[in-house]
Amino acid sequence: MDSGAIRKRVALGMAVLTASGLLTLAMPGSAQAASYCSGRNVRTLPFATGSVHVYKSRGYVCAVTFPKSAGARKWMSVSVQARGNRAVVNEGHFLHHAGPVTVHAGHRCVWIKGTVGSSKISSGWILC
Repeated sequence: MDSGAIRKRVALGMAVLTASGLLTLAMPGSAQAASYCSGRNVRTLPFATGSVHVYKSRGYVCAVTFPKSAGARKWMSVSVQARGNRAVVNEGHFLHHAGPVTVHAGHRCVWIKGTVGSSKISSGWILC
């Protein structure tokens, strides 16, 4: 094989790796949340400055808050409370997401809350 053919194959390989890397960085929020929580996406709770993605698997409920625009540190929080129990909370100044927070809900209702900056969402009792 001559050096021209080898260069073409190396260039093609680099192009494929670069494209796959760019696609990984451009994943939508729900695909990012899937990497943090197991199960199926049962709800997405959008609000002015972000969204909370809610997943459920085998009686467990998991939630992650994502900002609409990542980059600078922002105050974010996510909380999940199964009816009859205390809320499990993750809050602070984060770059990309708050959470994941997982609770065992069984067949009980859960209350999900999320905050990014000054905007927030509160679901009320859901997934009963």
